[in-house]
Amino acid sequence: MLSSEKNIPQRIRSFIRRQGRVTQGQQLALDNHWAKYCLDPKVDYDFAQVFGRDAPLIVEIGFGNGDSLAKMAAANPDNDYIGIEVHRPGVGHLMMLLDQQGLNNVRIYCHDAIEIIEHKIADNSLAGVHLFFPDPWPKKKHHKRRIVRPSFVELLVRKLKAGGYFHAATDWQNYAEAMLEVLSAAGSGLSNTSNTGDYCERPEYRPLTKFEQRGMRLGHGVWDLIFKKE
Repeated sequence: MLSSEKNIPQRIRSFIRRQGRVTQGQQLALDNHWAKYCLDPKVDYDFAQVFGRDAPLIVEIGFGNGDSLAKMAAANPDNDYIGIEVHRPGVGHLMMLLDQQGLNNVRIYCHDAIEIIEHKIADNSLAGVHLFFPDPWPKKKHHKRRIVRPSFVELLVRKLKAGGYFHAATDWQNYAEAMLEVLSAAGSGLSNTSNTGDYCERPEYRPLTKFEQRGMRLGHGVWDLIFKKE
């Protein structure tokens, strides 16, 4: 455990509910497609029944506007995806994309990701968990709000299948270093897939975001961490 994290409450929230503007198209999707794509956080689901098949199940935490998740779902039709996002404009945008592209291998929770993973996902059931560009909480006094901490790693290990993976990406080097330390801790139950023992090249399945492309043109770095359950 990081010395700076010893006294961090396990249940502190890693996000703030921002009231972003919902566009007309997003609101239309929220009104018309909620029942088709969104899951009720109060209900216990059999995801094989939800998707109508038994396929590798991957959870994405905080999918933003959903562009990357929709691209992954389209490019990997043999996988099923559960996207979790607290901001309704992003949920509406993803539902628009799913409807436009006729994608049926994505379902959405508009809720706290930790609560969903802890209470609604069966142990040893996930093929993968994605955490792409989470809020870095860059100020030192806010580091306690970062989602990747020892208790989160314990939850990951419980929910991943043997050989299942956790993939995080960030454009904040300080956060990348902190995640690497937490994930690499002795007894974490995870092993680093990097050949150099630190970061990985971006795999093809993770699409480049517009924000990321702009940052790369400006010389900003991006760090990918991929760990597997032992």
